[in-house]
Amino acid sequence: MTTQDKTFPYFLAFLLTWASISVALAEENSCKETGETHIWISPLNPKAKGHIKIMAVSTDGPVSKLALIDSQDRLIPLETSRRGGPPWSLSTQLETINEGNYRVVAERDGDPAACHPLTIGGSGTQEQPNVWGLATEAFYSAWIEALFGAPPEENLSFSSLTQVLQNSELNFFYNHLGLNEDKKLSLTPDCADLPYTLRAYFAWKAGLPIAFRACGRGSAKTPPHCGAATVNAEFTHGISSLASFRNVNRQLADAVHSGSARTGLEDESTDLYPIPLRRESLWPGTVYADPFGHVLVLVEWVPQTTDRPGILQAVDAQPDNSVTRKRFWEGTFLFANIPSAGPGFKAFRPLVRSASNGFRTLSNDELTDNPSFAPFSLEQDDIPPDDFYARLAKLINPNGLAPKQAYEVTLDALVEQIETRVTAVNNGEAYFRKNPGSIIPMPSGAAIFQTIGPWEDYSTPSRDMRLIIAINVLNDLPEKIVRHPELFLMNGVSPEEAKTWIEQRHARRIQERSIRYTRSDGSQWELSVAEVLERKPSYEMTYNPNDCVEMRWGAKPGTEEYSTCHRHAPAEQHKKMEQYRAWFREARRPKQ
Repeated sequence: MTTQDKTFPYFLAFLLTWASISVALAEENSCKETGETHIWISPLNPKAKGHIKIMAVSTDGPVSKLALIDSQDRLIPLETSRRGGPPWSLSTQLETINEGNYRVVAERDGDPAACHPLTIGGSGTQEQPNVWGLATEAFYSAWIEALFGAPPEENLSFSSLTQVLQNSELNFFYNHLGLNEDKKLSLTPDCADLPYTLRAYFAWKAGLPIAFRACGRGSAKTPPHCGAATVNAEFTHGISSLASFRNVNRQLADAVHSGSARTGLEDESTDLYPIPLRRESLWPGTVYADPFGHVLVLVEWVPQTTDRPGILQAVDAQPDNSVTRKRFWEGTFLFANIPSAGPGFKAFRPLVRSASNGFRTLSNDELTDNPSFAPFSLEQDDIPPDDFYARLAKLINPNGLAPKQAYEVTLDALVEQIETRVTAVNNGEAYFRKNPGSIIPMPSGAAIFQTIGPWEDYSTPSRDMRLIIAINVLNDLPEKIVRHPELFLMNGVSPEEAKTWIEQRHARRIQERSIRYTRSDGSQWELSVAEVLERKPSYEMTYNPNDCVEMRWGAKPGTEEYSTCHRHAPAEQHKKMEQYRAWFREARRPKQ
């Protein structure tokens, strides 16, 4: 068969697709979006010599193709990349294209799912949506997923959110307004600010309103409560400058804190509301609030396949400004039913047009059966932690995991967590290289977990407490198989037999896996995971950045590993750490 013979069937299929789309559009005599698929284009004013990005986002199933049709009805096929589900997205980028009028068509099973007009080189700008609804929420979710998109095995970490948003390949909205606005962007949110900053940035670029509330921090017996919403519709009035965004984001940063996400689940004077533990509700962009103040943002579901376990990915920000992707598991997503917090997965409370043509937030009742937004749900209220994690395990791996797979997934998650701690400790060392001889003041009591200044930026009490919890989770896995065999694919093996086999595998695998950290003299030191696990008691006292890096990894005086240590925290700080040691031993964060 000749090359021409081989390519003819594909060419014929292309012609048939072109013909079917052209006929359908002609019959409708329009180019519009009427269903649950919408097409988004960046920048607002596309130019022939500029990069043009196109993203089709659907909520009722994936679309199969994107095509460009010129003014002469000639179809130009586009190479695309696919993500998500739900929502599903298909995206492409045009490098060079002639000026003129075009139509962008999203196709599903040979039929057009949506059509969007595209003018290249005109003087006008595209219309912005101005309102939150199903289409914009789906677009927000798809944008978040693409922003942190990378192969699941990649250790994705950024020095700050600025580094992410200034990546024109990842950020669909890069220079969307045509003002070179992202080149001078500087955003360094902490974990509580991160979801708000992402939401505000998206609203700025997409021309949408935003809302936020000033909240208290709650007490040992009650979760935080918030005041009335501050609604800002500035971005809906046309293209807003970088200065305008900075002003709005500054207001946000001054108002929100970790308490903003920990509000009670039934409370509706909140920025965030609880949603069902269902795959169709937990979209990228969903916020996770743990009961002790940490906040993460979901970014991707990696589906389970026959040869790979499923993964739920999230990102968080740290006081040192770093933004890191990490997987869902018990070591990173803490869950507990305590009276001082309403924990779990939450969505931003949406804004809709009010009767006075302003904007208002929706109540819980209005969100219960609203098809345009994730439904309000109290599923996460008073659910036992074991049941919570079991529910998520079923969502992430609906076909279940064999004990061996479950162990390897848990080990991988722990190693990932240890490696992110390597980066955090290195950031502290960088501070002391710039400030030799300095001593970082240590706060007292529960303030060690949340304060301001260098201690907040470079100490690791929250991270180290989570590491202790994560070690406990891995060590407990053999017993979990016996307690909850229904969570595993046992394949005829008894839980007790599986437990013994996993214990043996555990003893071997923690010797085979390792991490490296940089000692005080710049040399590399390797620790096996077994050594990291053995040093768990040390991590009750290793969060102080004034101590040398060797001490922070649990090295013992008199060993070769410790020999390069030449910096120690003041004795009074060590004395306070001894007083607080029980918090870490019991994995019990005190109430501030």
